[in-house]
Amino acid sequence: MTTTTRLAKRSAAILLALGLGSPLLVSAETLRFSGNFPDDHSSSRAMEIFRDTLAERTDGDLSAQLFPNMQLGGASENVDQVSSGSIAGTWVGIAFLSRTVPELEALSLPFAFADREDAFALIDGDVGELLDEKLAEKGFVALGYMELGFRHVTNNERPIETVEDLNGLRIRLQPNQTHLDTFRAIGASPISMDISEVYGALQQGVLDGQENPYSIISTRRLDEVQGHLSDTGHFYDFIVVVANRNVFNRLSEEKQQAVREAMAEAVAWQRQTAAEEDEAARATLIERGMQFTPISDETRAALREASQGVVEQLRDRIGTEVVDRVLEELTS
Repeated sequence: MTTTTRLAKRSAAILLALGLGSPLLVSAETLRFSGNFPDDHSSSRAMEIFRDTLAERTDGDLSAQLFPNMQLGGASENVDQVSSGSIAGTWVGIAFLSRTVPELEALSLPFAFADREDAFALIDGDVGELLDEKLAEKGFVALGYMELGFRHVTNNERPIETVEDLNGLRIRLQPNQTHLDTFRAIGASPISMDISEVYGALQQGVLDGQENPYSIISTRRLDEVQGHLSDTGHFYDFIVVVANRNVFNRLSEEKQQAVREAMAEAVAWQRQTAAEEDEAARATLIERGMQFTPISDETRAALREASQGVVEQLRDRIGTEVVDRVLEELTS
């Protein structure tokens, strides 16, 4: 596909999403959702379940159009489009909303979650409700939280066996200050970058490595430009589905309920599917030729110790309320 053709297709998709394409597809009762995840990622497939379930529940009176795989731009652009109301919603890693709602960073405490069950219990409880309120204050409606998963380091320089092996590595991270502070604390040189730029930056040697869940490393084919993989599991990450509050509130109560119920089905399916696919994705990466080096208990403890000052930095930046609530839930 030529560059001109790709640009033409993306322009057409944007016009359609903004309601400027074919008049046959323009409707006040059509909700347009954009995402930066590939078509075959579990979150994009879950959004297809949401779309189909919503149509069934409303007998076609309310429909959803989906634009996955960066059709309308990267994650930051998608968040801006929802904020402005030019599209109804997006499904996105929470880091890309943390600049708008800094309290979301409390979910990014390093080495905080023992397993995904702890993470879901937290986000489905009082902490999730508090964060939903913070999102609402900024004009968003939280419709559900999917699994992005535990994040792991890849690089092209060396296996990660000790804390010292991370020294000086130029690692791409999401635009989340807690993430960046954590990697500075453990000796790396973090670089914030949209996922749309990462493959090329790795290929060109601008970056030494990156960190992502196994599923993202696999579906984005980052193994093609990375040699080493470690199970650092330094953060657990969520995908949040958010809608523009004004767009959502213009729907009737019945349609709002249909949206929430359809999304609940999609989220439940995605969480189960993501859990099932996690280890399979790691196996796929190894089969494709990545060298996998598991992190020892001693190294993991050293990484946790080196990054603990990040918690106090976060308290200083966003206040104690949400941080302390998260820590209380995780230790209770």
